[in-house]
Amino acid sequence: MAVSILEDRAVLRVAGASASTFLQGLVSQDMSAAAGGLAFGALLTPQGKISAEFIAARQDDGYLLDCHSSVAEALLKKLTVYRLRAAVALERSGELAVAASTEGSAPGFAPDPRLGALGGRAILPRDAALRLANADGGAYDARRIALGVPELGKDFGPDEMFLLDVNADALNGVNYKKGCFVGQEVTSRMKRKGEVRRRTLLARFEGAPPARGAPVVSGESTLGEIMSGTSGLALANIRLDRLEAARATAAPIAADGKAIELRAPAYLDNA
Repeated sequence: MAVSILEDRAVLRVAGASASTFLQGLVSQDMSAAAGGLAFGALLTPQGKISAEFIAARQDDGYLLDCHSSVAEALLKKLTVYRLRAAVALERSGELAVAASTEGSAPGFAPDPRLGALGGRAILPRDAALRLANADGGAYDARRIALGVPELGKDFGPDEMFLLDVNADALNGVNYKKGCFVGQEVTSRMKRKGEVRRRTLLARFEGAPPARGAPVVSGESTLGEIMSGTSGLALANIRLDRLEAARATAAPIAADGKAIELRAPAYLDNA
């Protein structure tokens, strides 16, 4: 079993008597999903775009939120603004680390809530995580990219994407039945009306990946852009209508001068 410490992740603590109800009214996921395991969710803007995404672990006095370090301070500030008089304590922990394992059932780990094939995930004291680590974060990223799972901070930035753009609905990142949350109206309307204009797809090619942000083009049409990648494979955020038009004409698709083939991740085909 390979275990990696994800050094680009930070851990926030949301604790107190009102922690569950506080988060429940803000984020896209039903926080009860974290009972006995982990839950994937996001804090959205009122316009429905992703400000921060996180994986939550339940604690007796609240939750630990595993998020990308680039948005940790901004997420903490936004939660502080929303707190008002709620009985909630918020802080960033420097003593905890996020670890990923290739096996979801490994002791101390819980299956990744986005996709079981990603393996396991745990929030551990840093010393304990260091003792377990036997692989670098690149191994986790290669697995994530191969499975077609995008992440904020690596593939897109805050306030850029809707949940459906990055397949979060198919990765257990939103509960449409939980009631109100920030950005809920826009998100629910997109789902209800089938307004899925963009998806994150797998891009296959030869050799090194195109640069992140490189346009994906077909003739004179720009279909989308490349996200993170590894040798022979990358994620790409794609306009579905433009992709359909390109396929109808059998026009070549390329990025950074490389011919690419686009396909949906398996979990999206089955969503």
